[in-house]
Amino acid sequence: MDYRLDEIDRLILHALMSDARGTSAPMIADEVSVSPGTIRNRIHQLEDNGIITGYHANVDFEQTGHRFTNLFVCTAPVPERERLSKLVREIPGIVNVRELLSGRGNLHVLAVGEDMNDVTRIGRELSNLRLDIEDENLVRRESFEPYSPFGPNERPGFGALADVVSLAGGSEVVELVVATDAPIVGKTLGEIGDDDLLADDVLVVSIERDDDIHTPRGGTTIEPDDVVTLLSRGGVSEETIRLFASLETDDADVTVASDENAEE
Repeated sequence: MDYRLDEIDRLILHALMSDARGTSAPMIADEVSVSPGTIRNRIHQLEDNGIITGYHANVDFEQTGHRFTNLFVCTAPVPERERLSKLVREIPGIVNVRELLSGRGNLHVLAVGEDMNDVTRIGRELSNLRLDIEDENLVRRESFEPYSPFGPNERPGFGALADVVSLAGGSEVVELVVATDAPIVGKTLGEIGDDDLLADDVLVVSIERDDDIHTPRGGTTIEPDDVVTLLSRGGVSEETIRLFASLETDDADVTVASDENAEE
């Protein structure tokens, strides 16, 4: 996968997994401290890269009129698993098919029947596809939770730092979110260079603003909610990060200790 998740992406995924219908781009933007346009663009990127594959309503079918939800644990020949999975999804009443890598029980099929005779009909159609039904059970309740490692941590937001990639030789690529009251807001890259605000080995690679990626130029102005990517041969210092952070940010918000920062 070419697309690399950063902290912004992870928080977007957590929010959508918590409540995709009731969560808007401006709501996520408030939490992540970027613009709603940036959030919408990131969601499109997550969809285009096959990370977000759809949005679905979780339905309690028992509440819709005494319908039965049944889980069939089936075995399909491994070479035929994908083809049979597609055929299973065409059976009326099938609402979910999960392919597993195991040899036995490698297809989990969730089916909804109007009554037990309907559930039996679905089981018979599965058998007609030459699937071995290893087990079946009525589903009492199904719950979903967002993936907790993608959620907000104990800090109030994640400060300016959104992502760090450590490269060979001690170089770093750092992604920073510009706070509204950051010291660098309103300055052009030319002014930043003239004032020696960034170390000589720090290069501004790109600026993400709403749905655009801007190529940095001397006249480019740093604005609040920009997502700025820096490249540094010697590593980005906390002093540099503070230029992009809120004046109220404490030391904990400009330091990173994460397994995500693997050397590439």
